[in-house]
Amino acid sequence: MRKFSSYGPIDTELHYYAPRTALIDRAMLQLVGEIPNKDGHYITVWAPRQCGKTWVMQQVVLRLRNEAQYNNFDVVVLSLEHLKREQDVNTIVGGIAQEILADLGLEQEPITDLKAFHHVFKKEVLQKPLILILDEFDALPEDAISGIAGVLRNIYNSRQYETDKSSAEKKYLLHGVALIGVRSVLGIENVTGSPFNVQRSLHVPNLTFAEAESMFKWYEQESGQQVEPAVVEQVYYETQGQPGLTCWLGELLTETYNKQNPTITRRDFEIAYAAAVDALPNANILNIISKARQEPYQELVWEMFQTNEKIPFRYDDPRTNFLYMNGVVDQEIVDETKRYLKFACPFVQKRLFNYFSYTLFRYLGKLYEPFENLEDTITENQLNVKNLLKRYERYLKQNRDWLFKDAPRRADFQIYEAVYHFTLYMYLASFLQHRRGQVFPEFPTGNGKIDLLIRYAGQMYGLELKTFTDLFGYREALEQAARYGQQLGLREISLVFFVSSIDETNREKYETVYIDQNTKITVVPIFIETAN
Repeated sequence: MRKFSSYGPIDTELHYYAPRTALIDRAMLQLVGEIPNKDGHYITVWAPRQCGKTWVMQQVVLRLRNEAQYNNFDVVVLSLEHLKREQDVNTIVGGIAQEILADLGLEQEPITDLKAFHHVFKKEVLQKPLILILDEFDALPEDAISGIAGVLRNIYNSRQYETDKSSAEKKYLLHGVALIGVRSVLGIENVTGSPFNVQRSLHVPNLTFAEAESMFKWYEQESGQQVEPAVVEQVYYETQGQPGLTCWLGELLTETYNKQNPTITRRDFEIAYAAAVDALPNANILNIISKARQEPYQELVWEMFQTNEKIPFRYDDPRTNFLYMNGVVDQEIVDETKRYLKFACPFVQKRLFNYFSYTLFRYLGKLYEPFENLEDTITENQLNVKNLLKRYERYLKQNRDWLFKDAPRRADFQIYEAVYHFTLYMYLASFLQHRRGQVFPEFPTGNGKIDLLIRYAGQMYGLELKTFTDLFGYREALEQAARYGQQLGLREISLVFFVSSIDETNREKYETVYIDQNTKITVVPIFIETAN
């Protein structure tokens, strides 16, 4: 029986997988060309880690080597991972040239520098038109990427001038090239620009819902165990079809946390997901966190937790490009023309939210006095959210100086909005941990919206977090909170506004309870003053 696999290329005989036939066909067409006897293309194949780049190209290679119509081509596949620490460009290209010749069983004088690299691909050296696939290409140093790409560009252009010849008759027999990596090798980080401007880019996208669902249906057929449709929907929502994460949750549900009941239920998902968020290591997530915490990219991540406005997605911005290529962020498309930054998926956003919360505010100090009466806030069977937030506001004012001493700040020296969200989350979690209460961050849109859900004494409490900007935004937030409360099945939801300062007159006026006429949901606005 097959299994879900989330580490490395999958084995189609051992693991559940989505065939991705259209994507493989497209890669084949790019490499072989519309007229195989003429020219193929030089392409990059890119996606964040654990998205199936290598597997897709493995399927391409199998077809090239096994289907008779491609017998006129030689195919060489090289992984360049072992060269990533080598800084000398001549050593790198010499090693690549040697491996190409060895793979084809050819003997030739060693290539010792970049200038001679093109000789490997000449008609006098190769026996057939060659399709070359270089995996982990973007692991090479920038000088090597630029130098090799320049050689490939010159070869490509040379072949374009020989339109009267077949591919096998041209000066260079390098028919098609695929460079596989996390980045699309566009030269963003190379100040001289990318010389590989003839490339075509093949992006390996996330799984569609139908593709993710098909793997769980396959599991049901082989195992005889059913999976509730809501479980598959939740897996897809949390991962947005990111292949590595989708299969990891599939692995946890069907193996690690499988109770072998007739059906895998929503409760089983909650158990496995809680472990995935809080307790289990995952190489993909650890890599994403390592990228998100690097300077100067970390600042953009903090900005993305803001709730007052969305950030435009601009591919040419180096920070956006880096985070996008490494699976930290994605793009939200609105009205087919507007693009905004969003986190790659809710699961990634939660792991990052947890990471920064625990890293910045592991120690909160004293939340209340040992003998303080808390009955106005919490009892054995009820939680007064408004009073709890008032306690947090007092705590913030009393401890602000030391608590935010090293807090990350914007260029104008103001504390990032996300910092207040992190402290509130940690405060609530610490306040409730000895009373068997739980706090869960939720991110319904991936940008511009942060909610905290509190589970206590068998009840669910919802808090939507906002930064107060103006009265228009205030009224809009009331309606939005009511809709969200309806989605959660709550009759009441708290709308928490962080504001630099507010006088008692405005507090009394704008903390008035709002009842939405459409949903009949009660929204309780609560202002938290952040300044001393």
